[in-house]
Amino acid sequence: MVNPMVDDSMKFSRVKPDVFGDAHPKALLKRIQEDGDKLQVLANQHIVSVEQFEADTILQLFRLASKYESNPLRFSDPLKGKILISAFYEPSTRTRLSFESAWHRLGGDIMSITDRATTGIAKGESLADVGEMFNNYGDCVVLRESNEDSVTEMTSTLRIPIINAGNGTREHPTQAMADLYTIFKWKPELLENNGTKIKIAVIGVPSFMRTVRSLLKLFALFPDIFSEVVLVHDSDETEIFTPGQREKLEAKGLNLTISRTLDDILPTLDVVYINAIAWVGDSYEEHGTKFKLDKNSPLKEDAIILHPLARGDELSTDLDETPHNWYFSQARGAVFLRMALLTCMVERTERVLDVV
Repeated sequence: MVNPMVDDSMKFSRVKPDVFGDAHPKALLKRIQEDGDKLQVLANQHIVSVEQFEADTILQLFRLASKYESNPLRFSDPLKGKILISAFYEPSTRTRLSFESAWHRLGGDIMSITDRATTGIAKGESLADVGEMFNNYGDCVVLRESNEDSVTEMTSTLRIPIINAGNGTREHPTQAMADLYTIFKWKPELLENNGTKIKIAVIGVPSFMRTVRSLLKLFALFPDIFSEVVLVHDSDETEIFTPGQREKLEAKGLNLTISRTLDDILPTLDVVYINAIAWVGDSYEEHGTKFKLDKNSPLKEDAIILHPLARGDELSTDLDETPHNWYFSQARGAVFLRMALLTCMVERTERVLDVV
């Protein structure tokens, strides 16, 4: 019987299908031969920077992530009996929830801290002492902290592994991994060494934005897949890099160029990575706000857009219903990438390798 008190605005609506940015992780899975030895180096390791990784280890992580994503119901308990300490002392939606979703999907339990005021830190306890306590309560820590040095300070006493989930303006290594994982899922032929290259624009300031800083470091592990990496910015500063940053990236083979315009180069781009937020101290700054993407932007027909989210006016919602939208797939894939990394760090890879 229809309830006459229910008006049209209250009726059920059908769940929306996930059709845009529909990645095919099995294509990536088939292109990377499994080599568990490359993942063993991550066991009980602290993950602070992208610079800790080699290309082969990254590819094996992507393979394991694509295995999880291809058959998410196949792996439900590799982390059974393990406890994650999720400590986020800076606002977060996607990163915190994706780490916690990753751990839950693998059968583990979680203790979550979202406010430093509820911890001993508010009473002057050092991070080193907090780390000593964490040793007794969990098997792995994920830390987001506006203080750039906090994650390093905590490693001085931690005997369980910790992941840097964003430390001020310094780095955000797992975000960069999720970003590149998305690019390889979109175009897995990049792995075939057949000369396939892409041109990407990264809208942001690498001296301030941790997502951009980590992403460029990760790109430098795979310079041969990029014909050009264009840094687009509107900063008043004449130098958008920290001292030696650009030189180090170019020494590894990245072809970096700089642009202060976007629409002029959009028709030439395969991938557009856009961001406008940089965390500085306990707040954030906006950069590159004059650059905006919407359905009228002169994008290539097959170009994709990536964004670490949360977004502002720089990325219009009218692109959400277009094939350019790969930023939602990017957020989804981050869960499986983090599942792969966490499995390795707490020494549970033997439960998932060689499993089809």
